[in-house]
Parts: sequence; C-alpha cells; structure tokens
Amino acid sequence: MVLFNALAGESLAMAFPSALCIFSLLALVQAQSESQQPKIQLRLAGNKRKHYEGRLEVFYNNEWGTICDDDFSILAAQVACRELGFLGAVSWSPSAKFGQGEGRIWLDNVHCTGREKSLAECPSNGFGVSDCRHSEDVGVICNQKRIPGHRFINTMNNNVETLEERVEEIRIRPISSHLKRIPVTEGYVEIKERGKWRQICDEEWTPLNNRVVCGMYGFPGEKNYNNKVYKSLSMRKKKNYWGFSVNCTGNEAHLSSCRLGKPLELKRNGTCGRGLPVVVSCVPGRAFAPSSSTGFRKKMKFQPLVRLRGGSNIGEGRVEVLKNGVWGTVCDDNWNLRAATIVCRELGFGSAKEALTGAKLGQGMGPVHMNEVECSGFEKSLTDCYFNNDALGCSHEEDAAVRCNIPAMGFQKRIRLSGGRNPYEGRVEVLTEKNGSLVWGTVCSENWGMVEAMVVCRQLGLGFASYAFQVNLPIKVLTKCLSYADNVVMSGVRCSGTEMSLPQCLHHGKHISCPKGGGRFAAGVSCSDSAPDLVLNAQLVEHTTYLEDRPMYALQCALEENCLSSTAKKNDHSSYRRLLRFSSQIHNVGRSDFRPKLGYHAWTWHECHRHYHSMEVFTHYDLLSLNGTKVAEGHKASFCLEDTQCDEGIQKRYVCANFGEQGITVGCWDTYRHDIDCQWIDITDVKPGDYIFQVVINPNYDVAESDYSNNIMKCKCRYDGYRIWMYHCHTGELQKKNCVEVLPGQFKSH
Repeated sequence: MVLFNALAGESLAMAFPSALCIFSLLALVQAQSESQQPKIQLRLAGNKRKHYEGRLEVFYNNEWGTICDDDFSILAAQVACRELGFLGAVSWSPSAKFGQGEGRIWLDNVHCTGREKSLAECPSNGFGVSDCRHSEDVGVICNQKRIPGHRFINTMNNNVETLEERVEEIRIRPISSHLKRIPVTEGYVEIKERGKWRQICDEEWTPLNNRVVCGMYGFPGEKNYNNKVYKSLSMRKKKNYWGFSVNCTGNEAHLSSCRLGKPLELKRNGTCGRGLPVVVSCVPGRAFAPSSSTGFRKKMKFQPLVRLRGGSNIGEGRVEVLKNGVWGTVCDDNWNLRAATIVCRELGFGSAKEALTGAKLGQGMGPVHMNEVECSGFEKSLTDCYFNNDALGCSHEEDAAVRCNIPAMGFQKRIRLSGGRNPYEGRVEVLTEKNGSLVWGTVCSENWGMVEAMVVCRQLGLGFASYAFQVNLPIKVLTKCLSYADNVVMSGVRCSGTEMSLPQCLHHGKHISCPKGGGRFAAGVSCSDSAPDLVLNAQLVEHTTYLEDRPMYALQCALEENCLSSTAKKNDHSSYRRLLRFSSQIHNVGRSDFRPKLGYHAWTWHECHRHYHSMEVFTHYDLLSLNGTKVAEGHKASFCLEDTQCDEGIQKRYVCANFGEQGITVGCWDTYRHDIDCQWIDITDVKPGDYIFQVVINPNYDVAESDYSNNIMKCKCRYDGYRIWMYHCHTGELQKKNCVEVLPGQFKSH
C-alpha cells in the first residue's frame, strides 16, 4: 500500500505539476494565517452568580478588556463558551448585565459562524477598534457541563497567575481505611485532565484552597489531618502530578475558577520538590455529620438567624432572616455568589452553586429585612455583612434565594420508585440489609401520608410530593413488580418532614408489623418539581378581631356543620352564643396552584348553606391555654376556595360561582370575611384570662405544600369577659424572645 501511494503520488506530480503547486501554496497560506492569528485568552468575570456565567473578557496584548454587544449573537457565545472549555452556550446578555468592566474594549461587531475554534477567528472591527462604552459589555451563560478531555493551553507569556485552568473533573479520593465513610470528608485532591486522574503538588497549596475544595463538596469548613499517614502512603505509591499549582482567594465556587499559580517543575523521579500530594480534610455540617450509633446525628435544636424556605431539594430555598422576632426576606439588589455562600455555610452546607434572584423559589411575606447586601465572603453569618436597612422599592418579586453544594450522601441509591407511569411516581421501594445481603422491599402504607411522601421525594431529588397513596397496581404490572420486591421491609414510618431520608424517620426497625398495608397496597408517592405554599396574613387577623353575641336561631346552619361548641346543642333558639370573629386572608406564595385533593365528583353538597365542600377541613381555629390545652375550638370547612384578589399582572383562575373550579392561584389570595358563617371561634364557655389564639391551614396535610411550617399562625390573646385583645400575631411558631431577639450590634447596615 505504501509503495502504491508513493507511485501514485509520483505519477500525479508528473501529470499535474501545477495542481500540486496550488495545493502546496494553499496549505502554506493556511498555516501562515493560523500562525498570524492573534493570541487571546478568555475569562468570565463580573457580578456572576454561577461559575459558568459572567462578563466575557479577553486577554490581548498583555491587557484584559471587554467585548461590545453590537452584533454579538448566540453563535459567538457558542464559540466563546467552547473556548472556555464548556460544551456550548445557553444564552448571552447585552448591556453589561454582569456589571461594567474596566480598561479597553477589545472587540466590537463580532460575527461568528459558530464553527470557529477561537473568538479571535471571528471577523470584527479589529482589536481595540470600537465606539462602545462599558455599559454595552457583553456577557454569556455557558452550559455548565465541560468538554470531555478539554485541555487549557496557556497562550500568554506573562500573567500566568491570572489565567484559569479548565479541567474535566475534581474529586476527593479517600484512602482505603476511609472508603466506607459517608460522606467522604478526607482524602487526596485529584484533577482529571485528558481522561487521567492527577494529584496536585502541595508546595504552593494554601488553606484558602482547602476552603474552596471543601465548599464545592458541600462542607462548610476544613480541619487538620494526620499528615504522617499520607506521607507514608505517598512514599510507597507512584505519583502523577498535575502541571500547575493553584491560587484561590477562598471565595470561588469551584476549584476550576481559581487562578493558576506557577507551572510545576517536576523532577525525573516524579516528585514535586519537597512537596507531597495535596490532602484535604473537611468538616461536615451538623445534619451530615456521621455518628457511630445512628449513622447520622439528629439535628440539634438551635435558632439560626437565617433559614431557607420554598426549595424543592435539600440546601436550596428563599433566604429569610430573623430580626426582632419576625422573619423577613432579602432583596436581590447586588445579590451574588459571595453573599449566597455565607448563607449556605451558616446553615451547614458548602459554598453556593447559584445565587438566585427574582423570587425564583417563591415569594415570601412580611417585611424585607435586608437590601444591597455586601459580604467579604468570610463572615460567620449573613447578618454580619453590610447591607441597607432601607428596602423601599423592593417587593417580594425580588426575594433572593440560594442553591447550595451539599455532600454526596448516597441517599438516592437506597430508594426507588417502581410501577409508575413516569419516573416521578410509583411504589416506594427501599434497599435494606437482610440475612447479610442487600435486598429491595416495600414500605407499609398504614398511616402513610403526605409528610412521609415529602421525605421520599426529597431523598430521590424529585422535589415535592404531590400525592401519597396506597399503591393498587393492575395485575399485570403488579406481577412484574412483585417479582423484584414483594416483601415489606419497613413499617410504622412517621416523619416530621425535615428528614433527608426515609430511614431517618421513626419506624419499627427490624420488627416489621404491617397487617393491612403491604403487598399490592404498599406505600406509593407522586412527586413534582413545584408545589403551592399557603400563608395566612397575621396582621389582618390581629386588626379585624372582635366579639359578637349571636342568637341560636341564626346559627342553625353553623350548628349542623359543627362550627359551634358541643354545649350549643343543648341551647334553645332564644339563647345566645359569644363568637370571636375575625377575617382571614390566605396567600399562595408557592410555585404552583393550590387545588383541593378531591375532584368535582367527590365534593360534598351541604343543603343548609347551599354550597359544595371541596375539602371537609381546610383550617382549624383554636383557643389554647398558655400551656397548650384547647379551651375552645372550631373548624372552617373549605366550602369555597377561590381567587378573591391577585397581585398586579396575575389573572384570577378560580371562581366558585356556578359550580366553578376551586383553588388559589400562585400570587393570589382567598379572603374569608369576618361576617361569613363559621368564620369564628365559639368562646361562650371560656372564662376570662390570657390565651393563645391559633389558626392552622391545611391541618391534615391533605394537599402538598412546599413548606408546612408557615401554615400555623399564633397570637397572644387577653379576654376580660367583655372585651378581647389580640396582639403579637406571628406566622409560624411564636418565637421565644430570649432565644431569637436580635440584640444591638448583630445587624450592620450602611
């Protein structure tokens, strides 16, 4: 074959000498043009909330500069993102969305076809030729997945420390004695480059680098480790070092966002001077810390000043801050990864992977406590950061949220759904140890409810539960499923709703007892990535409370619907009942509409009031003694769920008239006026004194919500036998002043 090719080439040269000259000339011109291309380097900078987005900057002629948004397109963004080591671009942003840059505007009127290997190959006005201002700096959002095998090539002669190395993957590799520990908190830091795992030399390694590595793996802190063990191991094993050192500031979301240090000078024997492979030892948050007895430590009861609400998964949610005993939100002005990371670390997670704006995880209620937050990145709490107390102009449409890095706990590997119509639903099956081996089995559905289903969906990473049910599968499907997991392996499950996995809930352990809820009636769930969230307007309750003495002849319908105390049944029509009346305004601040659990066909018709009940019990109204004992109670049947009023720009969807659909739309609220039947508590038999007034929405968890903790409202109440005073109304549990009162100096503001 070689001989044939040689002869063919010789004969071609003799027959077409001019053709070969042309081909050679074209190849020479192409090679010269490639060699004459400007050498540039790209980076993402500015007010970015993710490591794969930001203002696009170019390093040219030993100076960093920006790119003008004139004629920029998604094709140019694709070229830039691939040059940065990402699979491609998701979108691009004009008008300095990620903040205005400084220095030169290197490129303007960039036109790319999308096939170029570098932005330098795309036609433009030329480097430094621009009539733009930095208010026109372009930004890009790249696909967060990196190109497999992509290798960063340093094209600059100087300022190597300002460049970013693009790597495929980073891991913490534990030594053999730590392999079974979950989560992995200690081990060698290794980088995957061109398909091979490599160690990092620790000569230039700093504690700030440890902070970044631990943060990206979901750990809030780092600690010292036994250096002798790793030194001994490194002496015995061959090492394969990465070619650079790393220089982090401690605020990066990912190690690949750190700047490069100097190139590594490896010796012939593969060592890095006097250095050894980098090892990190991370400190897990209290919820993830392993213990020898239970596997994981139970959450200690402490009162942080920050919490997350409305998130579908562990470590994400709307940021809420406690100030003077009242929870409020944070405005998203200047909200960035640095501030978000402070929140994540404060709550026992790692660094933030996203800083979300625009109420993407739902709108809160109440005050906006913080605005224009500025953090250095090393504060212990968000309340230690500087911020503006004045939140004028900030609405709950601007509530800030976070998504945090969390440790890899392996929860998803020990649970699955089977037999469903899609991956989001099915019978719950758990992996458990039986007779020395791991087997799949079902969960008993006795007392199985929405709270338990919420834990399952969270463990699977599927968001919120939309239904909790006893699985009654068709025979064909059942036969197929039961052949794999037909035994009940978990029973008596009772969850609080805060657990990260089903085994953390109370259950029977090895002593299984399931007389009615096994086999084809095992526990099942249906999950959803969004859910409603109902919150009662506490201030309206406080401002509309009053007493009314009403005759029994006007309360017959209420008596039939059990809206009066049991003693009312003995009264004649001429007697009176004393009613504690109030208005309630129930907002849906979640991310999906609140709909009754039952459809039209299952609604109950009540002849007396001439209406349908879509939920038999929608709220509980109770008057409690100071020790929590009920002294008077009443329930509010949900005879009509509708959109009484909505935020600006949101259309009403649910109206009860003419047997219409019932529900509460996201961003709307349902108002029950004080003069509606059953909108009261019967306090006829209550003695004067101090009490707690309590309202609980969706008390039986009949409908899934993203947050049940805000379904309760409590007020302090004083009754003297003639008048009543309602004060200190709070959504959620009443805060104990000695635990949560914010002291002077705890909040710093501009």
